[in-house]
Amino acid sequence: MATAQQIRNAYLDYVLSNNEKPKSVYSFVKKIKITEAEFYQFHPSFESIEKTIWFELTFDTITKIKEQEVWNQYSSREKMLSFFYSYLENLKTNRSFVVYSLKNYVGKIGLPNVLTGVKPIFENFAEEVINEGLESGELADRRFFSKRYKDALWLQFAFIVKFWISDDSDGFEKSDEAIEKGINVTFDLFQRSPIDNLFEYGKFLTRNGKFKESMGF
Repeated sequence: MATAQQIRNAYLDYVLSNNEKPKSVYSFVKKIKITEAEFYQFHPSFESIEKTIWFELTFDTITKIKEQEVWNQYSSREKMLSFFYSYLENLKTNRSFVVYSLKNYVGKIGLPNVLTGVKPIFENFAEEVINEGLESGELADRRFFSKRYKDALWLQFAFIVKFWISDDSDGFEKSDEAIEKGINVTFDLFQRSPIDNLFEYGKFLTRNGKFKESMGF
């Protein structure tokens, strides 16, 4: 009896050797000497295998960084930086698969089907990190906009993965720089700024009936 992992390994070996999916489940199972019933016991399609691999890469990264002793001492910004640095390290061990899996999506608009399982788990993680930052006061709690912070981080996820796929620098140094600059800029926008203080002051004056008076009227 084949296992889910054996089927996944055989699928990876096939697509990376042939640079394409098997023509059919029938031809694939015949090649690896299992039955169609055994295949469908674990996966409804080839695409589901790739979705599972992506999900596991993401879940594994989140699990491991949370196990670090320093995790609870990190700021929200540091936690997100830790995720992306660790994620790319994880992807390095599967780079051939990552490039193959996303090759038909690079430059296209919309979420690749193989990442549909990744988005919810990443957004849950991002929301957890953001909420910690809001509670600690590290991040600005802005009406309406705070709920969109996780969307900005998902855009960073998509950008960083695509950037890494095309990165040909030594040790993927440019990707590390893209993480540092992108996440720092994003979290700078999440934090309080003089504009936030101005809005707060305006609301204070309005609530206390001092706005017109302060304007000289």
